[in-house]
Amino acid sequence: MMNLTENDFQRVADWLGVEVAVVKAVQAVETGGRGGFVAPGRPAILFEGHIFWRELKKRGFDPERYVAGNENILYPKWEKRYYCGGIREYERLEKAREIHKEAADASTSWGMFQVMGFNYAMCGYGSVEEMVKDMCAGEDKQLEAFARFVKLTKLQPYLEQKDWARFARKYNGPGYAQNQYDKKLEEAYRRFAK
Repeated sequence: MMNLTENDFQRVADWLGVEVAVVKAVQAVETGGRGGFVAPGRPAILFEGHIFWRELKKRGFDPERYVAGNENILYPKWEKRYYCGGIREYERLEKAREIHKEAADASTSWGMFQVMGFNYAMCGYGSVEEMVKDMCAGEDKQLEAFARFVKLTKLQPYLEQKDWARFARKYNGPGYAQNQYDKKLEEAYRRFAK
């Protein structure tokens, strides 16, 4: 579980054609400035119950059948009241894994860049299981997965231009403005660009 070095950030920034400060800004905003792990072998995660609802449906399961007793991990619309944060998110993930492991892992954002598990193919993986294994291996793997995601989803131009609003809309979803992701990214970039 190696921590990232300046060379790691530089290598990925060069590959993406952006400033190191841009990559560092995304990392700082996505994990609140913390690293990619909450404990050894436990990447920073956030479990999303509304995504779990959708992922179960995609696999032919009726989520309504599983809601009783699972209200904190299974709901049809986004809400943050069930977020626990930090290591406690693993309690929610493990509870969801008891219903369906693959759907649970796909419904979780992983590592220092908080890439959703259902985006595994956009990170260059053949399965969500493969992605989760890499997320658990080290921050360097988390950084590489982020870089592949940015390339494959064509987010690179927004980072090159420092178009924080368009990047945040695509990366964080339509609620980005409510959470001020664009403003947070711009502020973080300014700090790192000094």
